[in-house]
Amino acid sequence: MLSFSTPRKSMLASLTLVAMTVLPFTAQATTTEARSARGAEMIRHLNNGEAQPNLEAMREEFPFLAEATEAYALGDVWGRDVLDDRTRQLAAVAAMAALGETGLMRVHAGYALNVGASEDELKEIVYMITVPAGFPRAIAASQVLSELFSERRSSAIE
Repeated sequence: MLSFSTPRKSMLASLTLVAMTVLPFTAQATTTEARSARGAEMIRHLNNGEAQPNLEAMREEFPFLAEATEAYALGDVWGRDVLDDRTRQLAAVAAMAALGETGLMRVHAGYALNVGASEDELKEIVYMITVPAGFPRAIAASQVLSELFSERRSSAIE
């Protein structure tokens, strides 16, 4: 069993304090509630102040999955400040499109548009994924984006 002397304990305590002070907030461990709150805040930010319907529906039948998504994916990962929101959403769109996950791609494409990405940038993502993911996935992604663009244009007119 390891036993630390008092000077060693003091040094470990000092290093912990330095790490908590120097590391960005998102790198520090926090309570699940705080991480979930940060995730909920991120969703509202990306979704023009609204809750995310898919997440809320998941919360009804799969509360653990919803909590994990909100705390980890949204609070811990999306809450980091290394990438700006626009870049993060374009990356998410590319990843989801390349994986063939067009439903999630659509959600993130909407967020991308909400935080300043253009339709042309999203179209470019579709062109880019033809190389690693192939034409069938790019075509499927293009169809979903066309529907999203059309819906957003229609709602802007109303």
